[in-house]
Amino acid sequence: MDFRTTVERAQRFGQLHAEYKPLVLPTVWDVWSARTAAAAGFPALTIGSHPLADSRGAADQEGQTFEDVLAAVRPIIAAVDIPVSVDLESGYGQKPADLIAGLTEAGGAGLNIEDTVHSEGGRLRSTQEHADYVAGLRAAADDRGIPVWINGRTDLFKRAEDASTVLDEVIERLRALEQAGADSVYPVGIQDDDELLAAVTGAVAIPVNSTAHPVYHDLDRFRRLGVGRITNGPLLQFAMTDAMKDLLRQWRP
Repeated sequence: MDFRTTVERAQRFGQLHAEYKPLVLPTVWDVWSARTAAAAGFPALTIGSHPLADSRGAADQEGQTFEDVLAAVRPIIAAVDIPVSVDLESGYGQKPADLIAGLTEAGGAGLNIEDTVHSEGGRLRSTQEHADYVAGLRAAADDRGIPVWINGRTDLFKRAEDASTVLDEVIERLRALEQAGADSVYPVGIQDDDELLAAVTGAVAIPVNSTAHPVYHDLDRFRRLGVGRITNGPLLQFAMTDAMKDLLRQWRP
């Protein structure tokens, strides 16, 4: 994709986050799902690492190389005329400048970056380490002249036996990501907890991303709790899997 188109899509992606409260980004995994979501009227999309890996017979948690991912997302991004963000897990061991270069050359308008380092045994980056990585991404995007939207994710809630016990540390992480240049933050694992969602949305000035199931969750509830951005993770693909099984069961011999 040419440089001007990528810049325009990234600029539009930023505008959409201001226009929609929340911005719902269907999480797609191939050309068909991307075109289907775009045809349903959504103004932007995100490609999820888990559904992308499943669609390719690979493992999530960086079971593909960065080059594999770029080869897979390039035709998806090119198949639609709206901004597309890409879940880049913890960065595939890439330096921030190389991650931004690969993403933007593929036409990506945004990215998701998490603090679980899969290539190093699944360790959790420290607050400062993750913030420094995000700051490197921000600087690299600025150097290329492309306003890449950076969604900074933390897995700390998901790792805790009792999520409420790590709330203060999560907020510290989210604020550090905000200061480092993240455009939104994503504390995964609390989509069903009203109290924790309200606490984190009230703690930062940038949009908070939440995972949502397309059947079992409610858009108005997320809006009331101050969530600024919604993605599906693997849950849209899971819902499609369930629907396909239901359709096929009546034809089973």
